[in-house]
Amino acid sequence: MTVPTVRGIGARLVRVPMRRPLGTSASRITEAPLLLLDLTTHEGVTGRGYLFCYREAAGHAMLPLVAEATALLADSPAAPAAVRRTMAGHHRLLGVRGLVSGVLAALDMACWDALAVAAEQPLARLLGAEPRALPAYNSNGLGLLDPAEAADEAVELAEGFAGVKMRLGRPDAAADLAAVRAVRAALPAGTALMADFNQALRLDEARQRCRMLDGEGLSWLEEPIRHDDHTGAAELAATLETPVQLGENFTGPRAMARALAAGASDFVMPDADRIGGVTGWQAAAALADAAGVPMSCHLYPEVSAHLLAATPTAHWLEYVDWADPILIDPVTVAGGHVTAADRPGSGLAWDEQAVARFRVG
Repeated sequence: MTVPTVRGIGARLVRVPMRRPLGTSASRITEAPLLLLDLTTHEGVTGRGYLFCYREAAGHAMLPLVAEATALLADSPAAPAAVRRTMAGHHRLLGVRGLVSGVLAALDMACWDALAVAAEQPLARLLGAEPRALPAYNSNGLGLLDPAEAADEAVELAEGFAGVKMRLGRPDAAADLAAVRAVRAALPAGTALMADFNQALRLDEARQRCRMLDGEGLSWLEEPIRHDDHTGAAELAATLETPVQLGENFTGPRAMARALAAGASDFVMPDADRIGGVTGWQAAAALADAAGVPMSCHLYPEVSAHLLAATPTAHWLEYVDWADPILIDPVTVAGGHVTAADRPGSGLAWDEQAVARFRVG
């Protein structure tokens, strides 16, 4: 297969209203700032990727980094490893972390998309797998609501899904427990219920509050404490009945390797951005396979469906609809499962009219 040659790299920032606000113990988000990246090639192939920036200011800060990348990569092969080597060398003194790491991950995803489009294969197939049905849980909404509201919203969100995720971390532990019980009681039988603390607790608080939730039918407790406190997380994983989930904040495969070595969690769920794009995900999947640890994804359901299809210990796909308004063909859920798009590339294609409407940079 001939590797396409980079002609240019463009980025646009959009701010898309969320159908359901995301209210966590850390903040409340009502709009999704998304950085859309297009890698064009001399062969006429375009590779695409996007980043959820959390804050619009972060997206604006990434735009000049992408502009720099165009000058560095023009007329060079869109080969993921070579692109990362060039970009990492350029940013050696600044460091490949934070916003720089995000831009490199988006470039990696765009390169892989371009390779798959050029090969006329879905990304999953290019990675040696086949698109397949993956159990999906709905991660939209279900923030720190009162028990009755949470129960009603959970029932709505569960329709068509194999599971839902709720957020915890209220000031009062009893309020969290009441919300979990209300949601669990309202959900149809067989629906999985995940819970995410978003790093809300100190270790001493987590010991008490997580034990209170044992036996409440939760599939996992996600990031109860600071994400990089592997020692504390390992203690919780060893003593709790409910599995502990970590991973969205793994900054590259080496961070995940350290967490696995510490026994910090029962499950892992890397983020396609923070783990290092498709290339970083492949390394992480190999680590999870070697450790025998189930691996889910964090956000980016369009690309993650391809990545999980090629993951030996694939577990759950996290579904959010934040990018749907600017996509021509959003992810669809059928029978509680998501299957990667069976067309060339990762399946990302922008609705240009919507992009123009929501564009802020």
